[in-house]
Amino acid sequence: MKDKTMHNSHKPFRTLLRLAWPVMVEEALTTIVQYIDAAMVGRLGAFASAAVGLTSTVTWLVNAPLWALGTGVLAILSREYGAGNHEQARRASVQSIWLSVFFGLILTVLTLGISPVLPAWMGADPAIRAPASAYFSIICLPLIARSLIIVLGSTLRAVRDTRTPMRVSLLINLINIVLNALLIFPARTMSLFGLVLPLPGMDLGVTGAAIATNLSYLVGGCLMLAALWRNPLTSPAGKSLRPDPGIIRQCLRITLPAALTRIISCLGHVVFSAQVTRLGTQALAAHSLALTAEEGFYIPGYGLQAAVSTLSGNAAGSRDMEALRRTCRTGLALNIGIMCLTGFTLFLIPVPMMRLFTADPGVIADGASVLRIVALSEPFFGAAIILEGVFDGIGDTKTPLLYSLISMWAVRIALTQVCLSVFHLYLNAVWLCMVLGNITYLLLLSLAYARGRWRRFVTG
Repeated sequence: MKDKTMHNSHKPFRTLLRLAWPVMVEEALTTIVQYIDAAMVGRLGAFASAAVGLTSTVTWLVNAPLWALGTGVLAILSREYGAGNHEQARRASVQSIWLSVFFGLILTVLTLGISPVLPAWMGADPAIRAPASAYFSIICLPLIARSLIIVLGSTLRAVRDTRTPMRVSLLINLINIVLNALLIFPARTMSLFGLVLPLPGMDLGVTGAAIATNLSYLVGGCLMLAALWRNPLTSPAGKSLRPDPGIIRQCLRITLPAALTRIISCLGHVVFSAQVTRLGTQALAAHSLALTAEEGFYIPGYGLQAAVSTLSGNAAGSRDMEALRRTCRTGLALNIGIMCLTGFTLFLIPVPMMRLFTADPGVIADGASVLRIVALSEPFFGAAIILEGVFDGIGDTKTPLLYSLISMWAVRIALTQVCLSVFHLYLNAVWLCMVLGNITYLLLLSLAYARGRWRRFVTG
């Protein structure tokens, strides 16, 4: 029998918020830990920040196939859940485990292979190449665990369990913070209420930050697998654990365009950061830290995107076009409103945000300047990710692929190259090109939605 809560399409506002808030909390927790990581490493100096920041965009690229795989799994399971086919959803959850392990293993081999030469490929200062390479190789060791966290989290969200991934994320991030404190700095003392307390420390610097991330992922992967087994809508218990070629092919048909979309976007970020390296270590540190600072201000957007994708998949499974329209309209209204507020807040406090991560006055000034630029574009970005969530949720991952290619490479990268090579402009111009790319992506997705490209995915 179908879940009675499945078709709350007449209350999309309440349903979206109920599904979105745990994802928002999860994203917030992850971002807070990234802030703490960046702040701790930033205390080691601009070179340490640049060493970590150099590979951060490559890490996004590595995660891209995993997030895309999560998109494919969510689209299939949310459709089956919307249609009331719970047994088929459980069979698909088994395949999500196989796909997680396979993709994680392949990516581990690839990343360890390129880690020794990656900083040189990106044109980094020779002084930061060794620590950047070590950091990247260590954080890529547990990619199977990271794959399980991302993909199985999407599996649970597809059946409207957004709280379990949030709880796992909380524990992962707590472990990461504690290990950061132990591994990054040397042994020291702390004064608390008049008491002088000794604090242990390994003094491993950037390498310690990587090890802390590594160990927290390993714990998280095990916890997410256990959570999948406990949920009656996704549990593989009693099901065949063998690979199912039919379900895997169906998932990969959706995953491949989504993976290409994310790879195109993340590879664009890698090239984008490589372009910034031409401006020097200070600009690279400001660029990397400003990207980290901005992440906290679009957390609500991605929380709502996950909820919109789930409800869009449910609507496609039940062939309810009006439910999908209501989901899209409500998601857009909520996200634009929320991100107007977050963008306004970021515009007011860019300097304090940069001071969270570094004491270098030049890095702070450059970073605050670009944060004011990007703050004005947050509502546009929020609308774009909601529309992307609608297309991903119904399984139309080819539309975002095409438009991501255009907005990233024909707009952002090409205009940045012109600004740097022809007009010899600085970091503000680079971030203006990024904003123009995001606005282009929104306009193209809006046009595709207005033309009704999504209808055939709903009517079957």
